[in-house]
Amino acid sequence: MPGQLLARGVSRHLLSHGFATVHELVPAPGLRVDVMGLGPKGEIWIVECKSGRADYAADRKWQGYLEWADRFFWAVDAEFPTELLPEGTGLIIADAYDAEILRLGPEAPLPGVRRKAMLQKFARHAALRLQGLRDPAATGLMGPG
Repeated sequence: MPGQLLARGVSRHLLSHGFATVHELVPAPGLRVDVMGLGPKGEIWIVECKSGRADYAADRKWQGYLEWADRFFWAVDAEFPTELLPEGTGLIIADAYDAEILRLGPEAPLPGVRRKAMLQKFARHAALRLQGLRDPAATGLMGPG
């Protein structure tokens, strides 16, 4: 639950910068990002929300996310020991209501083919979430992938 609250604050903040967001998107098998943002110029950002030291220490997959976004960020609360976070990654301080970008991670533009795939995954993920809200009973009707 604390990570979901951070994700909400991050999503609100990114919306103020023109980004649409989705939560828990799977860019590749075995990976699930907390927040993926799609910017007004088509930029793709991934934000991993960490609720504390133990949550961060347990994350063994974060480097696998780097190849799926133009920028990568950690989102943590104001009490998190930010010195644990790797240099060369973005940093967002968040709570359940808003966030602030303290450090932009380096930009690593996605190759065109990967960008197209991620845009399609983002659109499909968002559409299925919306359909699930409109018609919760329909989620059991979905066919293969």
